Amino acid sequence: MTAAPLPPAFTTPGSSSFTEFLGAHAPELLPGRRAAAQHTGHAGAAGQGEQLAPHGTTIVSLTFPGGVVMAGDRRATAGSMIASRDIEKVFPADAWSCVGIAGSAGLAVELVRLFQVELEHYEKIEGALLSLDGKANRLATMVRGNLGLAMQGLAVVPLFAGYDLARQTGRIFSYDVTGGRYEEHEHHAVGSGSLFARGALKKLWRPGLDADGAVRVAVEALYDAADDDSATGGPDVVRRIWPVVAVVTAEGYVRVSEDDLGRVAAAVIADRTAEQEGRRR
Repeated sequence: MTAAPLPPAFTTPGSSSFTEFLGAHAPELLPGRRAAAQHTGHAGAAGQGEQLAPHGTTIVSLTFPGGVVMAGDRRATAGSMIASRDIEKVFPADAWSCVGIAGSAGLAVELVRLFQVELEHYEKIEGALLSLDGKANRLATMVRGNLGLAMQGLAVVPLFAGYDLARQTGRIFSYDVTGGRYEEHEHHAVGSGSLFARGALKKLWRPGLDADGAVRVAVEALYDAADDDSATGGPDVVRRIWPVVAVVTAEGYVRVSEDDLGRVAAAVIADRTAEQEGRRR
């Protein structure tokens, strides 16, 4: 039995952008279109979908000599309820970059998956890696494509970071819901707990941090965010749920192991406990 031939769309040379290809030949599969179809007739008034869809926060990122660290807490909320305690919000975009998601969790995960395919597709079509600026620009275009849903309360606000092979340094990029792209320096945070996380990053980040020190700062920033923001989950010692933390260097993307994160979280909690006991004396 012979296999059916591929449709002409799959064998005709075209754009190196998989998103453009999908928009031309199967637009209903784009995250924004899929989410719009799922919410048609359900959300009613604008903004009601925001109450129903689980949201994920908080994401932090910081640079250190030789690379960049990104970390995300594990909690997703739906209104005042905890929708999930162990959602993952930090993903590899390709071998030398990562992306963290804040906003409508389901839509954000689909956007990340499409972004991963977008970068892989470009590499296969062009036979070369896209520059870090090029990756950041591609993600901006994809975020802009979700503007219609963002206006209804289903916003996706990613944080993108990676190792720039040309400049040999770690870089961080933030976005707004219109697709605006902004390069951040030293550190940044997004999500409902970002205000508190940024305050912690300003005090804890310093030039010359090594990778281990940067991981510790990221965990502490999330700890501070969880202390003041109910939508951000701190380290869960009972369930052994730790933040997702990734380190990207010239060697590529590496996810920090659960055992290492457990030790970092234990050290942070021990230091905070000792500090509180010292105040009581």
